[in-house]
Amino acid sequence: MERNPKHLYTFNGFLLDTGERVLLRDGQAVPVPPKVLEVLLELVKNHGHIVEKEDLLKRVWPETFVEESAIAQSIFTLRKLLGDIAEGHGYIETVPRRGYRFVAPVEELRDEPPAPVKTPDQSAVAAPRNRFLFLRIASAAVALIVVVAGYFLWPRSAHLASEPPPKIMLAVLPFANFTNDPQQDYFSTGLTEEMITQLGSLEPTRLGVIARTSAMQYKDTKKDVREVGRELGVDYILEGSVRRQGDQVRITAQLIQVKDQTHLWARDYDRNLQDVLALQSDVAGEIAREIKLELTPEERTRLAKALSLDPEAHELYLKGRYFWNKRSEDGFVKAIEYFQQAIAREPKYAQAYAGLADAYALLGSTSNLEMSRAEAMPKAKAAALQALKLDDSLAEAHTSLAFVEMHYEWDWPNSEREFKRALELNPNYATAHQWYAAWLTSQGNQDAALKEEWRAQEADPLSTIIKADTAQLLVYAGRYDEAVHEARRALEIEPGFLLGHIYLAEAYIGKQDYQAAIAEFQEVLAINKKDVWATTGIARAYALAGRRRKSEAIFRDMLRGAKNAEALELQFAVVYAAVGENDQAFGCLEKAYQRREGGLIFLNVATEFQSLRLDPRFDDLAKRVGLPRKLEKARPNSVDNS
Repeated sequence: MERNPKHLYTFNGFLLDTGERVLLRDGQAVPVPPKVLEVLLELVKNHGHIVEKEDLLKRVWPETFVEESAIAQSIFTLRKLLGDIAEGHGYIETVPRRGYRFVAPVEELRDEPPAPVKTPDQSAVAAPRNRFLFLRIASAAVALIVVVAGYFLWPRSAHLASEPPPKIMLAVLPFANFTNDPQQDYFSTGLTEEMITQLGSLEPTRLGVIARTSAMQYKDTKKDVREVGRELGVDYILEGSVRRQGDQVRITAQLIQVKDQTHLWARDYDRNLQDVLALQSDVAGEIAREIKLELTPEERTRLAKALSLDPEAHELYLKGRYFWNKRSEDGFVKAIEYFQQAIAREPKYAQAYAGLADAYALLGSTSNLEMSRAEAMPKAKAAALQALKLDDSLAEAHTSLAFVEMHYEWDWPNSEREFKRALELNPNYATAHQWYAAWLTSQGNQDAALKEEWRAQEADPLSTIIKADTAQLLVYAGRYDEAVHEARRALEIEPGFLLGHIYLAEAYIGKQDYQAAIAEFQEVLAINKKDVWATTGIARAYALAGRRRKSEAIFRDMLRGAKNAEALELQFAVVYAAVGENDQAFGCLEKAYQRREGGLIFLNVATEFQSLRLDPRFDDLAKRVGLPRKLEKARPNSVDNS
């Protein structure tokens, strides 16, 4: 690999020293893993140009076989270190199917050696030392002064500090199933999820717990603790295993400090299934003591009061959560069956009611042949209310209730109260942040909505759906380049993720790059030729590109193949609006209103309906949905009859 030991590169406050192999930000060293730093060097040296994946593999991992996922993970780590995730900078651009390009402005400098001492017969003008070398020395000197001064002044000034201590971050890795029975995966997975929930509710202003979606990415991982901790940005990791024989369970758990990989404690627990919930409280209490959390009396009481449940009811609940997390129509149906069976055995099982609410809510928000929206959403609300009647402290139940009130009932004041209550109970609950962001977007508060999405990403950094939702909200905010960036990040984690392609396509439509949008929709249809949003999107893209006949041909095929046409009125409206058939578009929107379609909450911000917004019928519809009215100039469609 080519070396250039005397080069310095600066970009956005960073200084990359190729000789010392170090990255500095404002004079302070940024810890970067060696291979990740090599990737950064290659990108920065070739800034403004595409670096092919194959070239990166050859230069960074010479004579070593690694998969492309190593590059994607390095890019993810770099974006996190550089601030792409939280601050929205554009440093590294993904070029689909090719490689990456460093897009931030870069200044290239030479770190020259000191000029020789001049004798009287030499030139009177001496070459100055490199200004960045001086700055590095000065920064180091200032840092040393600050450290020394802090050492002596801290004991006398600590009591004056007003800022709260930094938030501690913890990840619960998937508990390994040592039962040697794949059918028991639901048990180890369920235990992991319940530990995440239990720990996430402990002093949430001081402890942040990475959400299940990101944690489960490390199931059967071969990565070491330091690597996982760095990727998730956590201080501690809880890992363990489960071995079950009949009604007896052995659980091993250990808490590891990431910075030095110290095992702070490790415990073996041999319990009866009846005592599993008490065991979870024991583990949570020990972690709280180990990392010195200051629990409130209420939190201590909640830990001490573990539920005594029918073991079979608890198992049924774990199976319900297992299938709910599959996020499929079949999974939701199976989850409902298991939650109902759990409730039949344990009628006061609040968590089972909360799970039932989650399953009905997501089943009712998708187009399916199993249960109508008009049936599923009221059942979701009833289950959430029953869960809260039994235990008002369940953030998940408050969130499901808020979702139904927002997405189906359009009860804006009550849904906001429920979202805020959920986040008050558990600020680490990524789904509450994610869905509250949708509420804020629908009400036109897009800056606040994006802040909620960033908080969701902090709690669940590897969630592809949250990254895709972030891209969607950026499209609605007209920030198309950032939307492209977020959608590509989702696809780096899961290349076949359909919503990632769909929202990337929507961002391209916003940029009026219709061919790129069509290509992304085609990627989706190659995986699932019946995807209704991709079919709708590609018909719309052809219409906006001026190819009306192609758009209409796709639309006719869509109408002929629709098995559940009454649930697709919103998608039909999108295509009619794109081709300028406003009467038909409003007819479909009215039918969608009668079905209380959830997509109508974005009526004011969705780019698909921008051309309709000066029509009085649009104002009337938005008012009936309960949305604030904001007049804006309609953008004409670009269609012809070719």
